[in-house]
Amino acid sequence: MSTLFLRNLHEHQELISSLDTLDGCVTRACELIADSLRQGGKILLCGNGGSATDSQHIAAEFTGRFIYDRDPIAAIALTSDCSVLTCIGNDYSFDDVYSRQVNALGRSGDCLLAITTSGNSKNVLRAIMVAHNLGMTTIGLLGRNGGEATSLCSHSIIVPSNTTARIQEAHILIGHTICGYVEQALGLVPSDEVQA
Repeated sequence: MSTLFLRNLHEHQELISSLDTLDGCVTRACELIADSLRQGGKILLCGNGGSATDSQHIAAEFTGRFIYDRDPIAAIALTSDCSVLTCIGNDYSFDDVYSRQVNALGRSGDCLLAITTSGNSKNVLRAIMVAHNLGMTTIGLLGRNGGEATSLCSHSIIVPSNTTARIQEAHILIGHTICGYVEQALGLVPSDEVQA
């Protein structure tokens, strides 16, 4: 009988091997983010649970470094400040923890990378709506059938799986690809050295 690890590995391999159909979709998201940054914008990121830490992971790759030393890229994970999250959650609602931050920090020309495996997280959906109203580009990093976020986002990347863990594994691959593409597009690393 196959071990749990091997079953998970086979599921992962099967999903990853199907993602070549997302090439154009991922490339378009990369272009939108790079365009925003070229014009002086920044990236805001949000998500819940594992997607919250994925937001922080991707933001860290931008502001710190990805593979090579280069100038930092403006990115803020809206998941990181527990004082802000608990203040808004307590005084308003958990559904507002990201939308109020987007309203405070977002500007026209910025980009929101909204990560939700279901596409239906209320706090993420509200953040997308506020970002849209501010004139921001909104990119959904989604799973399953994309959920409500698909119709709200400027652009969506939908990982075709119903298993949260597999979707999140694909999201990190896509997040790393976005980092590599953007730093190359902005001329921050030599194009022949990028290994996303």
